[in-house]
Amino acid sequence: MAATDVYNTDNKKVGELELNESLFGVKVKPHILHDVVRMQLAKRRAGNACTKTRSEVRGGGAKPWRQKGTGRARAGTRRSPTWRGGGTMFGPKPRDYGYLLPKKMRRLGLCMALSARFSEDRLLVLDEFQMDEIKTKNFKKVMENLNIENGLFVIPEQDENLEKSSRNIPGVKVICTAGLNVYDILHHHRLVLLKPCIDQLHERLLS
Repeated sequence: MAATDVYNTDNKKVGELELNESLFGVKVKPHILHDVVRMQLAKRRAGNACTKTRSEVRGGGAKPWRQKGTGRARAGTRRSPTWRGGGTMFGPKPRDYGYLLPKKMRRLGLCMALSARFSEDRLLVLDEFQMDEIKTKNFKKVMENLNIENGLFVIPEQDENLEKSSRNIPGVKVICTAGLNVYDILHHHRLVLLKPCIDQLHERLLS
């Protein structure tokens, strides 16, 4: 069993905590992390590019000129793709770029991301983090105490005071345990877990 120190918001050690090696001692395989991050970014991709087909562009109700006798090529509608202002052939339409990886692979990727932060000594466990009011200044003071400039704070349940106090600070994100994901862990330099989150991660990933 691996062990880590537990700190308070003043950056003082208040205890120790044993960590399950199935969560924080997994061998990191970069290709799995890469596949999971690609899946996450694909699901976030908007995919809202859209062009109009010949049935959607304006006009074109009347035949431009008669079929024969003009010396010009036959034309049945001004909405033809060969005409300027006509419809687009095989153009993009809104689509969903998302796809899914197997559940076991997604879980393994999250365990690897947690293990990577622990092995790099970029994991910090706090006993608690509470704010009585929405105050960005107070949140920044805690970050200064912990020597964190860019970090992901994981909390056991939604906390409006914490979430709103942090949202104007660049490079900082507050997220619940249920929403923890590989991309956010790797995107931030430090990972800060509140102590109750460890049990929640055990239940989510090892049950």
